[in-house]
Parts: sequence; C-alpha cells; structure tokens
Amino acid sequence: MLSLISALLVAQSSAPAKPEIVVQPQEVRALPGQLDSVMVFNSNSPEVVQTEGILLSTFPGTDKAVPTAHLNQHLQGRFDVFTHHIAKATAPDDLKTLYMGVLLHNPGQTPVTVNILQAASYLSQPDAPFIPLDNYLPNPNGAVYAGPGGRATDDVLRGKRQDSWPAQIIIPAGESRMLLNVPIPVKKLDPPINGRSTLARLRSTGKVYAASLAMFAPTNTEGEEREPTLSEWEQLLQEGKLSGPRDKTPTPPGQPGQLIYGRVAGVAKGSIWRVQITDPDSKGYTLKIPEIGKAFSYVLSSVDRGTFGTQQIQSAPMIVRYPDTAYAAHGNYGIQYSLNLPLHNSSDQAKKVAITFQTPIKNDQSEGNLQFFEPPAKQVFFRGTVRARYQDDQGRPQTRYVHFVQHRGEPAQALVNLEIAPQDIRLVQVDFLYPPDSTPPQVLTVQTQE
Repeated sequence: MLSLISALLVAQSSAPAKPEIVVQPQEVRALPGQLDSVMVFNSNSPEVVQTEGILLSTFPGTDKAVPTAHLNQHLQGRFDVFTHHIAKATAPDDLKTLYMGVLLHNPGQTPVTVNILQAASYLSQPDAPFIPLDNYLPNPNGAVYAGPGGRATDDVLRGKRQDSWPAQIIIPAGESRMLLNVPIPVKKLDPPINGRSTLARLRSTGKVYAASLAMFAPTNTEGEEREPTLSEWEQLLQEGKLSGPRDKTPTPPGQPGQLIYGRVAGVAKGSIWRVQITDPDSKGYTLKIPEIGKAFSYVLSSVDRGTFGTQQIQSAPMIVRYPDTAYAAHGNYGIQYSLNLPLHNSSDQAKKVAITFQTPIKNDQSEGNLQFFEPPAKQVFFRGTVRARYQDDQGRPQTRYVHFVQHRGEPAQALVNLEIAPQDIRLVQVDFLYPPDSTPPQVLTVQTQE
C-alpha cells in the first residue's frame, strides 16, 4: 500500500543485502473492541489524479450527467472527511496546477451548521517532504514529520484545527459551500509530482452531501492561474465523470490467488477504535503482564491475509463504494486507535515491562510467533507519531509523543519502559491515528524483560 511517492524513494535507494528472518516465539492476540459507527468520507482513488472529474461524490445521481459517479449517501452529525491524492504531470511541459475541492451541500429547507472540530491539510512539497529521519524521535511539539499524511494525523491526534480552517461553516438551505479548495502544484518540482493529505473531524446539525473533486486551475484574462470558484466546482459536480486514471480493480473478498486490495473511494464506517484491553477473567479491570522473558502482542490495522494468525480483519467496512474500488478501508488511514492497558504485576517481585510498537513481516499463518528481518528491509511501512500517557516509576504523569519510521520487518525501540511493583497496576494509554502512506499491519507488544 505504498504510495507512488514512497515507491520512488525506495527505487532510488541502494539494494540491501538479503536479510535473514528472525522468528520471535510469543503469543499474538486479536485486538478487543471494535470501531465506532462514525461515518468516514474516504477519498483515496484514484491515488494519482491526471484528469479532471469526480473523485468521490455522495450526492444522489438524479439529474447528474453521469449518475453512476454519485453514491447517494448523506452524512449527518459526527463524520470525518479524509482525502489523499497525488498530482503528477503527464508531460514535461504540462505543469498545470491541480486543484482539489471538497464541497458540502445542504439538501434541506433550513440552514445547516458544520462545526470543524479538528482539521489539517498538507502537501508533500513544501509542507511535509519525505525526508530521511531516525527510526525513533521524541516529538513533543509536532515538529517531526516525513510526509503529509503523518503530519496531518499528528495534528488531529493533538486536537488541532489548522489556522486555515474556520471553526464552522453555515450552509443555507438548498445551497453548497466549499470545505476545502486547495492546490496541488507540480511546477518547479523534479520530478513534477506532489501529493496532499487532508483529515477533518466534523459535526453537522443536519443532513449534508459531500463531494471531492479535481480540477486544473482556471486562468484569468492575463493567463495566470487562479482558484476555482464555487460555481465552477458545482458545474464539475453536475457535468463531470469519475476522475482518472483508475486504479487497479480490487480482488473480491474470499477469492483465491493474487490479492489486490485496491484504493478506497466511498463512505466507510468507523473513525475510532477505543478499548480497555483486559484479561477475560479480570472482569474488565486488569491486564496481567507476561512472565519474565515472555511477550504478547495485539494486532493493529490488520487486513485480509495479514492477521498474524488471529483471523481478525480490522479494516473499516464500506457503506457505499464505487465498483472498481476497495471493498473495505484497508489500512484504516486516518482512523484513531485509543488503547488503554491497565498492566497488572500479580507476582511478589518488581518487573520491568516494555511497551513496543512494531512492524513484523506480514503473514496470516503465524502460530505463536512474530517474524522480523535482520536487518530490516528498505521499504518504510510506517511513518507517524504515537502518543503514550502513563505514570513513570516516580509516580509522575507523563505524556510522550514519539515519531516512528519503521521499515518492513522492524522490531523497533520501546515506546514505554516501566518497572511495576509487586501486585501493582499501572495504566498505559496508547493513541495514534493510522497515517496515510503507511502499510499495515503493525502490532503493540507487551514484554516483561529479564
């Protein structure tokens, strides 16, 4: 699920020596809980946009030039808007700026207020370039990032609303307003390719329809590029067809052979996976740490054929989708995981415990082990910030933000290290939003050290 920009970075790197596979015997568990029911407007297909048109429309198809380009699904109350697209010049002398718009429409007879709770939108260039970073960097202020998806999800994790976003939008009855109207420029870039990731958490007072659209910048009388107007976006919505080129058609669920996950374009169900992870026999109160030298892991963002033997697929289901796009929101881009671990040392001696966020080698047949590469592969499978909240060994509350760059098959450095006193319970809270341009699955590992 690497994006085109990431693939280019990998291709430009030198070929590593063939790594060895290291098998780590341990228990791998399904993650308790489930996604909530918040709808997510998920626009990620086509990933590379080279023709004008409709990226995703939840409008009714009635009276539209291409009815099949509209999915007829209203949004209301709490919902998210996620978009992740790339502009790539089709020829060296064709460097027009691609604009991306997200339009909201009020079909009702009274005004609708859309409150923007948290929101961020960033370009690859110059906002958040894919620069080499250390695998583990403290990120207390959000100044560490590589890629627009990681930067946008970091902002939302911290509860931010980017300065360019208003606190609310009021949409009069029967009218539309732009939630987003932003460029993805490629001029002066070598190669001429750029991407933009957007994530917004919204709450509306009534029903709305939404559409993400792609348009090359119109020009003024002097031939200079300008921002498209609301009426121009409305015309494109009314008369346009699906943008292209289309991505690979996904493999139907359950079909054997090669698996193509596909890119997502539709409305998914689920914005946050929030759970207190406890042992079944603890009545929901505690999670017993493993024995000394042992570990157990919980799968994160698991996908079809990538469950580490748990058979748990966490991909958010699609409520509506286009026929040539993904059957589920594989990777759960932009979805928040909020995990509470009330760690219990039931022994009569103090224990040192490490909580680690890891990227093992994806497999579906794991039997009591995880597999890693030594050294890890070149491909970066996770770029993003993870937050941990806990009390340290002196009883002081700590909030730690760590930016991870994890390669395929990387065991990683511990997120949190604790020494838990005999019979004590220590709560560790781990939160992150799965960053676009990452590749699932990952695991969260609890290990009692020797």
